[in-house]
Amino acid sequence: MSDIYFLFRWWLVFFIIGAIFLPLTTKIFSNFFDKGYIFSKIIGIAFIGYTVFILGFLKILPFETQSIFLIVVIFLLINLFINKKYSLPNIKIRSLLPIFIFEEVIFLAILILWSFIHAHAPDIHGLEKYMDYGFINSILRAKYFPPLDMWFTPHSINYYYFGHLITAVLTKLSFLPSAIAFNLMLATIGALSFTAAFSIGANLLSKLNAKRYALYAGGLIAAFLLNFAGNLHAVYLFFKPYVNENPVPFWQLDFSPSTYPNSYWYPNATRFIHNTIHEFPIYSYVVSDLHGHFLDIPFVLLTIAVLLSLVLKSQITNYKSQINLNPQSSKYLEFLNLKNLNLFGISNFDIRILLLAFLLAVMYMTNAWDGIIYFILSIFIIGYIVLKSITNPSVIKNSKFKIFSVLLLPKILLMGVLFFIFALTFNLTFKPFTSGIGLLCAPKFLTDIGKFGPFLFEADHCQRSPLWQLGILYGFFYFWVVSFGIFLYSKIKSKHFTIAPGDIFVVILIILSTLLIIIPEFIYVKDIYPAHYRANTMFKLAYQSFMMLSLSSGYIIVRFVLGIKYYVLSRKGKILTTCYLLLATALFILVFLYPYFAINSYFGDLRTNSGLNGINYLKPLYPQDYEAILWINKNIKGQPVILEASGDSYTDYARVSANTGLPTVLGWTVHEWLWRGTYDIPAPRIPEIAKMYESSDLEETKNLLKKYKVEYVFVGDLERQKYPALNEEKFKLLGKIIYQNGKTKIFKINSK
Repeated sequence: MSDIYFLFRWWLVFFIIGAIFLPLTTKIFSNFFDKGYIFSKIIGIAFIGYTVFILGFLKILPFETQSIFLIVVIFLLINLFINKKYSLPNIKIRSLLPIFIFEEVIFLAILILWSFIHAHAPDIHGLEKYMDYGFINSILRAKYFPPLDMWFTPHSINYYYFGHLITAVLTKLSFLPSAIAFNLMLATIGALSFTAAFSIGANLLSKLNAKRYALYAGGLIAAFLLNFAGNLHAVYLFFKPYVNENPVPFWQLDFSPSTYPNSYWYPNATRFIHNTIHEFPIYSYVVSDLHGHFLDIPFVLLTIAVLLSLVLKSQITNYKSQINLNPQSSKYLEFLNLKNLNLFGISNFDIRILLLAFLLAVMYMTNAWDGIIYFILSIFIIGYIVLKSITNPSVIKNSKFKIFSVLLLPKILLMGVLFFIFALTFNLTFKPFTSGIGLLCAPKFLTDIGKFGPFLFEADHCQRSPLWQLGILYGFFYFWVVSFGIFLYSKIKSKHFTIAPGDIFVVILIILSTLLIIIPEFIYVKDIYPAHYRANTMFKLAYQSFMMLSLSSGYIIVRFVLGIKYYVLSRKGKILTTCYLLLATALFILVFLYPYFAINSYFGDLRTNSGLNGINYLKPLYPQDYEAILWINKNIKGQPVILEASGDSYTDYARVSANTGLPTVLGWTVHEWLWRGTYDIPAPRIPEIAKMYESSDLEETKNLLKKYKVEYVFVGDLERQKYPALNEEKFKLLGKIIYQNGKTKIFKINSK
């Protein structure tokens, strides 16, 4: 079947899910001009995926296609009830059809674009694709949850796998092979993220009484910045290249536009600061690893949209109208004693708190850092809403603070408790693999202590980012942040200027984004990497900072343009305006040069369309293994243990378990070291695997096979390379050959 047919089936699944969840979505986003249309798809996959996970974990429903369809039908009935109860047809669907169609067309167009791009390098091979693909295949084979770790039998996955689980759910719903679904999921993240960013950007501007074209412009700018922009590192295109590991300021290099692009290497933009990682979405789209931080982008944008909906909500409870806030009144005392507060009632506000808690859990299970980051953003937003509701000027400052605390803290507590409940099932089988919070450049008296509770004070751990490098990475965004600050400062002085809800929301995003950039300069979360000890901390924080600053910049640009004739032209003059616009244009060109070079570099200048099947690369590379893997996927059901050669991370070892989902004794050793917290856990298995392949002692081999419940033994080229004394004859005594193609053999071990 053609890729076009696969693509249509995949899109149809998302269209149907979106249509089913549209009533709930329009209820949640009733104050969005587009009613949050695109978020119905994200809400749908989150709810369906989570329900599948919980019912599978509790062993109520097995992870089978018919079970998923049953869950979809139940959600259809729930949404029909919501539709009837809240009379959603009265929303005037006909008037909303243009924006619905527009967003659906955008979604489909970006899905087609990224599917076309990925077809030029579809191989699920290289970097960490084996890990991601192995997770998906293991989940697809699971009957119940938690899913098995395909590289460390008999243990379950000790990683953030919820995004991979959702990919597996969509794979079953679409009846597509996982090798096709992997690449379509990569394309789908881009399509969902682009359209969701458009919706957020447009709705940020919706309360400015701007014309529709301005909303669309702001949405599209935000979408392009978040999904396609790089950073200002592209300035090095015009200078003689530096040594990859030793970046220098571009002004210290020879300016050489005649030799453009000067051997520009796109990954350098994400490894610019020494021993750190600071990626952004377009880099993730290009390198094509289906990682948690990438899978989580749509859920992050959905969470931001829900928070924006809270800010834009016109019916925010006004507590000053409900109660006399005179500090001497008995009503005030009752208020402080919570007697009049229905804190656990399900009001419209609390429904969004419930949804936020659910989304925070989803993000945590997909990419843990995001759950923490957006919990903080939720506190900021809810705090602002509560503060705004306290407007009675007669209340003294101390009383106002008490009221603020009384209103805010229960909401935070409620959200925290619900988050804990939603994530509980996942946490029952997950053990964090971090080992403390380190303080950078700790003074000697602290390094002498070494550790205090979760805090670490390690000597020789003092890395700081030069300001000029931070300027290269984030200068584009802060050009607009500074412009916005000057704009607001000037306009606030005007008697006719009103701060818009979007202004406040963007200011909060900017504040949190700035904090996320600053935090890795002072602390790091410790993992197993000795020299790159702050790399993951910076990576996970800066990634979200980039996304929030992209949305903010899309809003700022249109907000600024709408007011520019009153601000720049009248007060600064045409010369300053021209210089400003030229600089802004130059910055835009730089950040949008990045995807051109990144995409062409990774996808071979888009010259060879190889289709969407991600395992076809195996056929010329390991032709006999390729046929054996196809045979395994067709003939071996469930998750029996298969023995294969273990090896280093980022190699071709563990290719059988990754491509089939069958668990093996040990896959990529360093990855298991990271996930299990210590090298001592996976290390003993390395010599044991060697003995299983090489030992001439039949009893020793039999005992080791029994220890790990090995049912199948795979013998291929990599096994012969890794274990030169490989003894095949003993496997004939311990079992029988059930598959052979040239030198590649699969033995089935006797159960006795």
